Amino acid sequence: MSKQWIAVGCVAAGLAVGVWALLHFSPESVRVEVGAEAPDYRVYDLASGDTISLRKSYKGTVTLVNIWATWCVPCRAEMPAMQRLYDTLGSKGFKIAAVSIDVQGPEAVRKYADALKLKFDILQDRVGDIQGAYQTTGVPESFLLNRQGIIVKRVIGAHDWDSPVNRALIERLMAEPAS
Repeated sequence: MSKQWIAVGCVAAGLAVGVWALLHFSPESVRVEVGAEAPDYRVYDLASGDTISLRKSYKGTVTLVNIWATWCVPCRAEMPAMQRLYDTLGSKGFKIAAVSIDVQGPEAVRKYADALKLKFDILQDRVGDIQGAYQTTGVPESFLLNRQGIIVKRVIGAHDWDSPVNRALIERLMAEPAS
């Protein structure tokens, strides 16, 4: 009988050590939400043909990170408003980082962007891991970042980015110092 209790005690001690190790050594889970720093992520830039870091490439700028796909009907619906917003504020330093999660090659994404006459940054993550990094629920999903890379607005689904309210918000963010 005592051997059984020793075995039970060893199993319980092993479980306790395992739980303690998980709590102390597992990676910290950071929520992607308004007020939090946007996750860094590396994506393929269709214009340059290089892989870039979102944080490094858009540091110090007000940026709309938009996660989308060519097969997504709501994505196609919101792209013209994004382009109008970029036409209005892009020359003043506003950036759009539109990250496609399409698995096909960059030529298909480039063809789609050309058909819609998109002039903002078209990026691609063929693996689609950016959805995990940004904790998205689907596409489109967008994150408006201030100059410090803090999420100030998160939108799930298609959105009228060229509305007066959004333009005013972005202009206000652009007027703030980069610090």
